[in-house]
Amino acid sequence: MDKQKHQSGAPWRNFYGRLKGKSLRPSQEAYLDEDLGKLSPGPVDWDVNPDRTPLDLSGLFGDRPVWLEIGFGGGEHMVHQASLNPQAGIIGCEPYINGVAMLLGKIRQAGVENLRVHPGDVRDMFDVLPDASIDRAFLLYPDPWPKKRHHRRRFVTPEHLEPLARVLKPGAIFRVATDIPDYVRQTLEQVPRHGFEWLAERPADWREPWDDWISTRYEQKALREGRTPHYLTFRKL
Repeated sequence: MDKQKHQSGAPWRNFYGRLKGKSLRPSQEAYLDEDLGKLSPGPVDWDVNPDRTPLDLSGLFGDRPVWLEIGFGGGEHMVHQASLNPQAGIIGCEPYINGVAMLLGKIRQAGVENLRVHPGDVRDMFDVLPDASIDRAFLLYPDPWPKKRHHRRRFVTPEHLEPLARVLKPGAIFRVATDIPDYVRQTLEQVPRHGFEWLAERPADWREPWDDWISTRYEQKALREGRTPHYLTFRKL
């Protein structure tokens, strides 16, 4: 293995953040064993798709528009959107396996069927999504990486925004929610540089949640701790 690629051919990508937390409950282990495979969007990881063959999204969802949630946390928002929008297919990416297990439990409870789950890095998903194939993307309460020397680890950097722009259709919507003022600054600075326009019409727009928003546990934590959530909406040019 050299510094550029793994033996599988995958590019060397540093991953920052937790992959697993406290021990899973037996029910959550069962969700992972019984449900995760059935909800796969297809071959995403390099060991099963070294040629990076694009996913067959029409085979997954027919002619429905496809939405992407980047880091779905515990899955509240993703299941909520799936329930509200049966006309759309939604793919969620989340490397934190405890969050994946939580989502699978919510999917069972809600009975939604228009979801697919990738338990890994969204950068691997970007590799296999066709160009201009995604109609809407969500980045909700991403890891803030508050220290200045860690800002390059944030999602709103060229490493992530360039492939995101590639896979979004012209006119696609990109939503960002965060309670970190400096993350707002970096988002407003970087996202428009990658082919997006900010849709806010007045200062209050970035403090008012979207009409179809469901408050997540991350938002509730921010409010308990006295931080103000911000909601930014962009359109792909």
